[in-house]
Amino acid sequence: METIKYLLDEANMPTAWYNLAADFTEPLPPVLHPGTGQPIGPDDLAPLFGMELIKQEVSTERWIEIPDEVNQILRQWRCTPLYRARRLEKALDTPAKIYYKYEGVSPSGSHKPNTAVPQAYYKMKEGVKKISTETGAGQWGSSLALACQFFGLECLVYMVKVSFNQKPYRRAMMETFGARCIASPSDTTQSGRAILADDPDCSGSLGIAISEAVEVAAQNEDTKYCLGSVLNHVLLHQTVIGLEAQKQLEMAGDYPDVIVGCTGGGSNFAGIAFPYMGEMIRDGKKIRIVAVEPAACPTLTKGPLKYDFGDTGHLTPLVKMNTLGSSFVPPGFHSGGLRYHGMAPMVSHAMKLGLFEATSYNQLETFAAGVQFAKAEGIIPAPEANHAVVGAIREAERCKEEGTEKTILFNLCGHGHFDMQAYIDYNAGKLIDYEYPDEEVAMALAGLPSFGNQ
Repeated sequence: METIKYLLDEANMPTAWYNLAADFTEPLPPVLHPGTGQPIGPDDLAPLFGMELIKQEVSTERWIEIPDEVNQILRQWRCTPLYRARRLEKALDTPAKIYYKYEGVSPSGSHKPNTAVPQAYYKMKEGVKKISTETGAGQWGSSLALACQFFGLECLVYMVKVSFNQKPYRRAMMETFGARCIASPSDTTQSGRAILADDPDCSGSLGIAISEAVEVAAQNEDTKYCLGSVLNHVLLHQTVIGLEAQKQLEMAGDYPDVIVGCTGGGSNFAGIAFPYMGEMIRDGKKIRIVAVEPAACPTLTKGPLKYDFGDTGHLTPLVKMNTLGSSFVPPGFHSGGLRYHGMAPMVSHAMKLGLFEATSYNQLETFAAGVQFAKAEGIIPAPEANHAVVGAIREAERCKEEGTEKTILFNLCGHGHFDMQAYIDYNAGKLIDYEYPDEEVAMALAGLPSFGNQ
């Protein structure tokens, strides 16, 4: 298999990232300038991100080499384990085989360091001194804070206010790693002050936090911006997950019939699914891939594929993605990492091409699945990861109903050790379901830009 021969070293660690853009049967739609509506080039994005990451953002090369300095850090916890969920299979009385790739063994407890480390590395190589970013639940912020320490960079994190208050231990983790963490919306930026003037009690959103972080980077020459999901280069870095899983399943003598991943911005879903989508396109492999999202933030299941801003303040270029509208502010449910208004353009494009399907679940059903998984397997999932867990359980139950033996693979993208208040609230019966109503989606979509959407 080309993937395994090219990408894995003697320790079964990938030596190159896989780029699904090389295998798309239709090219990705261009990124548009918000002022002119015309396609933008690498030079337009370089002031925010730096040139090396922009080269990866627009690349159509299938393999992009991982720098040795990056792999030396990643090998502290990679390759991550692939487990067979035998106790869960027994509890479900299913003929299915369930495997999960466990990303919770990283220093920050999630998959996010897979991209935080290379992003910080490339920034350091280009002479950057400070990085600004946003974070929802805190997995990304804590991962980037640690990566900045590895490479001697300052780190400023705007954390969505509802998660800032719900998850103090994530905030403490970022600060322990040396980052400055600010609740968003804040009074430290023009975009934040504008939001607070309109709604002093605003609970925040990833779109708002992105606006604040981008504003800081745009106004300070020594500062660059990093994003923890959505962008092509971020999804690229996460493919180490699926590349390792391919080798591990080959060693187990197995191959997935079904792949399940939770989706917010799209990075962990892409990490587990993109290498397999490449095999579907190139080799004709037959795999059912399912993206699972919250019913309270139904980007794929209710959001149209349109050009939209990546942030609430309209400081970013326009990308074509499944979106709920950049003004969308989701309710404060506990899966803070899945509260973004848009889906990664590459993930959106892959769904348009029919490479996977999407579904959604309410909060209570996902926590019930997380508790069931924890009792069987001994790992408490992050609230975000519970969406993949419930998706995998439903697929296993379907196998039982149909009497079919299938192999199910899902990505357990992080542990819930910093999210125990959510489990306390669930066990006490305090959590409620949110389902974003169609009329609210329509209102949020009313402000979509006209460029590309005529």
